[in-house]
Amino acid sequence: MRAQTETIAGERQTRHLPRWMRHTGLTAGAVILVIIVLMGVFAPLLAPQDPYEQNLLARIVPPVWYEGGSWEHPLGTDHLGRDYLARLLYGARVSVFIGVTVAFVSGIIGTVLGVTAGYFGGKTDVVISFLITARLALPVILVALAIVALFGSSLTVVVSVLGLLLWDRFALVMRATTQQIRDADFVMAAKVQGASTLQIIVQEILPNVATNLTVVATLEIAQAIVLEAALSFLGLGVPPPLPSWGLMLAEGKSFILFDPWLITIPGVLLFGLVLAINLVGDGLRDVTAPDSRN
Repeated sequence: MRAQTETIAGERQTRHLPRWMRHTGLTAGAVILVIIVLMGVFAPLLAPQDPYEQNLLARIVPPVWYEGGSWEHPLGTDHLGRDYLARLLYGARVSVFIGVTVAFVSGIIGTVLGVTAGYFGGKTDVVISFLITARLALPVILVALAIVALFGSSLTVVVSVLGLLLWDRFALVMRATTQQIRDADFVMAAKVQGASTLQIIVQEILPNVATNLTVVATLEIAQAIVLEAALSFLGLGVPPPLPSWGLMLAEGKSFILFDPWLITIPGVLLFGLVLAINLVGDGLRDVTAPDSRN
């Protein structure tokens, strides 16, 4: 009886928590994401060594839990003797920066096109829908490989290419949600009051599609990080010596049989970052849905 009473009391306390705190996936993803972001922000304070400093006399030093490891390099060194922990910390900056920047660029393009198509409809919708279809017909990774190979690999080129290729999901979602609310009472009321088209879109449409926009943005951040890692792994992403988790995977693949930690550690961190972003996106979708969705 006492155990049942305590269980009921615990459930009541849980109900008083904000909805997002009751979502396990969202909370776990947010915690992991915050940790990785803080790793990047405080990398200069946390890094034990300079991530660019090479020491060929200390190359391929194993992590401390391996025989021969040293606390001078807790996670070991790479094939050029650079501290692995320092490069992982600074690599978090690169991955998060690329994900957020690409999502921002593609979000602007997709939102403008999607809201325009959904609000005006007619021929405007036909033209923009054709552009979306044409974009969906292009394989992102192949187009990105071709463009990066043509213009050369750099952080600016990678961000620009991915930003110009990943706007289709934003456009599709914004078009559909705008079509659902363009004839709503509050939009009609704004028209009757004499609001301009720009005012209606900015003040009435965008605030009501912001939740969907946020969810799509989290998914695109994760996709951008994975694509950048794939490009770097193929040698056409972020150029060395800039630390990037994808580039670290590419540099460590030659040692996978004898020194697997060179590829395992950045791979696990990359997996954790993408998983955390997807958990946050999935959780935001759930907690912003109607109360009928569990």
